[in-house]
Amino acid sequence: MKTKNLAIIMSAVPIAAIGVDQAAVAQGTSDKVFEEIVVTAQRREQSIYDVPVAISAFSPETIERQGITDLVDLGKFVPNLNVTGFSAGHTSSANPFIRGIGLQDHLITTEPGVGVYVDGIYLGRQVGQNWNLTNIERVEVLRGPQGTLYGRNSIGGAINIITRKPGDEEGGRVSVMAGSRGRVNVDAYTNMRFSDQVAMSFTAAYQKRDGLGDFLLIEHPDKEVGEMQDISMRVALKWTPTDQLSFLVTADGNDGDNGLRPYDTLIDELGADCRASAPTPAAAAACPTNGAVYNAGYRNSDQASDPYDNNTGQANQVEVTNKAYGVALTVGYEVSEALNFKLLASDRHSEYESGLDDDSFFDNFLSFPEVGEADQQSVELQVTGTSGALDYVLGLFYYEEEGHNFQNDTSFNCGTKAAPCLAPNSGDFFLHQKYDSQAIYGNVGFHLTDAFRISAGVRQTEDDKSADTEPVVGVIGASNSNDGSETTWDASASYKFADRMTLYGSVQSGYQAGQYPARPFCLFGNPNCFVATENVTAINYEVGLKGERLENLQLSIAVFNTEYSDLPYQVSSTTGAGFNTQSIVVDQTSRGAELEGTWAATDNFRIHATVGYIDADVDDPNPHAVAPLTPELTASLSPELTIPVGGGDVIARVDWSFRDDMYGEPSKDPARFTLIDSRDLFNFDISYQPSDGDWTVAAYGRNVTDERYDNARLNTGDYVLVMLSNDASEFGLRFSKEF
Repeated sequence: MKTKNLAIIMSAVPIAAIGVDQAAVAQGTSDKVFEEIVVTAQRREQSIYDVPVAISAFSPETIERQGITDLVDLGKFVPNLNVTGFSAGHTSSANPFIRGIGLQDHLITTEPGVGVYVDGIYLGRQVGQNWNLTNIERVEVLRGPQGTLYGRNSIGGAINIITRKPGDEEGGRVSVMAGSRGRVNVDAYTNMRFSDQVAMSFTAAYQKRDGLGDFLLIEHPDKEVGEMQDISMRVALKWTPTDQLSFLVTADGNDGDNGLRPYDTLIDELGADCRASAPTPAAAAACPTNGAVYNAGYRNSDQASDPYDNNTGQANQVEVTNKAYGVALTVGYEVSEALNFKLLASDRHSEYESGLDDDSFFDNFLSFPEVGEADQQSVELQVTGTSGALDYVLGLFYYEEEGHNFQNDTSFNCGTKAAPCLAPNSGDFFLHQKYDSQAIYGNVGFHLTDAFRISAGVRQTEDDKSADTEPVVGVIGASNSNDGSETTWDASASYKFADRMTLYGSVQSGYQAGQYPARPFCLFGNPNCFVATENVTAINYEVGLKGERLENLQLSIAVFNTEYSDLPYQVSSTTGAGFNTQSIVVDQTSRGAELEGTWAATDNFRIHATVGYIDADVDDPNPHAVAPLTPELTASLSPELTIPVGGGDVIARVDWSFRDDMYGEPSKDPARFTLIDSRDLFNFDISYQPSDGDWTVAAYGRNVTDERYDNARLNTGDYVLVMLSNDASEFGLRFSKEF
C-alpha cells in the first residue's frame, strides 16, 4: 500500500485509541452521549447496533452541515462508497459503487448493482436517481449483498432514503441558501394535522447553480456547461381511521433543466508512443493505435483550451433535461403489538432528453442525441411480527418495468477535418426492454438468550425479460427474451456484550439480473450477439463489531470477503458501424475492511471518521483486468466544535473526504489513459443557532481548495472520453427557520 495511504489511515484510526485513553476525563457522568439511531434496514425498526449489516446512517442535521444535497455528495462520506455522474452527460444522474460494484451506464437494458429506495420503493433507473435530500428523515447506506430482503440488483448494497411522514410532528421549515457560482436553493416543508385521523405534509424545493464553462461556438446558447436547475415537490396524505389501520398516499415529482456536464476528449494521446518511435512520417501516420479521430485530421487543439469550455457545434446537445414523477400507497394494519401487515404499491415514470457530442469540437464527427423513458409499477406485501423469542419478516413482491432509449440522427466518424460531413451519417438507434419480476421472501430471527440472536432468510425470485432493438442504421435488428429464477439467502449471528455494543457474523447472498448489450452494434459482425448475460451471483462473508465501546466512543468495524460469479464489466469500443457496448464476464473476489466512528472528546468537541479499504481480485486472462471505479482506499475526517456564544451556540465543522486512484474502465493498462487520480475535498460549515430560538444562520464552503477531478474515463479505441466532475469551489450563506 502506498505510503500516502498509510498516512491517511493513521490520521483517522487513532481516534479510537485516543478515546480509550481519555474517556474518564472526557465524560464524567453516566448520561448517554449519543442519541440512539433507529433504522429500517431490515424492513422493521431496529437500533442501528442490532442490525448485522455494515450500515451508515445520516440525519437531516448531518446532511445539512456536511453540505450533502444529493447522492453524489453522499458518496464522499461513506467507507467504500464512490458515487459518480456519467450517464449521457447528465448532471442529474447518480451512479453509486459500493465495495467495487455499480454501473456507470444508463440505457434500459443495463442493470445496476446498487439498489436505491425511497420509502421502500425501488428506483429502477439511474437518470433522475440523484434525489434531492432536502427535508428527509434519514438516509441509510447498506454495504454488501442484500438479496434476501431487497432482491435483485443489490449485490453491492442498497441506499434507503426515508422521508418525513405526515403527523409525526406539526409545524414546518423554510430554508434559503445563496452563494458563489450563482447558487440559489430555496425549500419549504410543512407538516399539518387536520384532525386526529388526517394529516398532510408538503415539500417544495428549488435548486440552481451556474455552470463551469461556456459553449464557445454556439450563438446564444440556452445553457452553460454544467449548469444545474431542478424543481421538486412531494405531498403526502395520511389517514388513520382506527388505531390499527392507516393509509398513506404520496406523490412526488422533479423537473431538471441542466447544461451538458463538463467533459474532455483525448485525441493526440492515442498512438503517441508509436508515432514518437516511427522512423518516417509515413510510418507514424500508419500507427494502428492513432484512433479514427486523429486519423481524420482532428487534434486536441480543435477543442476548447479550457476543458470546462466546449467547442461543440451541435446546438441540440447543450441542454439535458429529466423528469420523474410517481405515486405510492402504503397501507399499514397492526393486528397487535406482535403482528403487523404493510402493503406498498407504486407507479413511477421517468424521462430524459440529452446526448453527447463526443468529439467536443465544431464539426459533427461524433454525436449521439438521445431521449429515453421508463415506466415501473411495484406491489409488495410485508408481514412483520414477534412471538416470544422469535421475530420474523415475510413478504411477497411484484415489479414491472418497460422503457426505451432512442438516438436520432447520430453521427459516427463522419467525414474528415479536410472534408467535414454536412449531415449525420449513422441514422437512428432504438432500444426497448420489458421486465417482470416476482418474489417471495422471509427472514426469521431467534433469541437463544437475551444477548445472543441467530437469524436466517431466503428469497425466491422469478424473472421474465424481453428486449429488442430496431434495425440499426436501417439494416439490422434483433429481439430476444429470457426467463430465469434465482434463490438468495442469508444467515447471521449476533451477540450483545452490553447495552448498545454488538459483535456479529453474517453470510449474505445476492444476485444481479443478466443484461442485454446496451449498444449492440456487434450485430454487424455477429447477428447472434443480442443475448443476455447470466445472472451475477454473490456471496459475502462478514464479521463486524458496532456500538459504543465507551460512553464517549461510537465505533463500527467490518471485515468482509465477497465472491462474485459471472460479473459483467461493460466495455465500449468503436466499430466500422457504430459505438458498441458489450459485457466481458469475469469472476471477482473483493476483500476489505471498514471503520466508522465518532469520538466525543468533550461535551463540545467531536470527531467523526471513516476509513474503507478494498482489494478487488479479478479472475480474467487479461493481466490488466481491474474492477472499474473502485478506489482502494476511501476516508473522511470531520471534526466539529460547539462554542457557546451569548444565548446560543456556534457550531464549526470541517469535512475532509478522500478517494484513492481508480480506473474508469476494467483495465489498468497505462496505454489506455483511463487512470483517475486520487482526490482530496474539503468543506466547512459555521452555523449559529440561539438556544431558545427557531432559526439558524450559517456560512459554508464546499470544495474550498477548488479540486478539479475526473468522474469517469472511457477509451473506445478511437478516442478517450473524460467525464469531468461538476464540483468546484463554492462559498455562501444559509438561513433556515422553523415554525
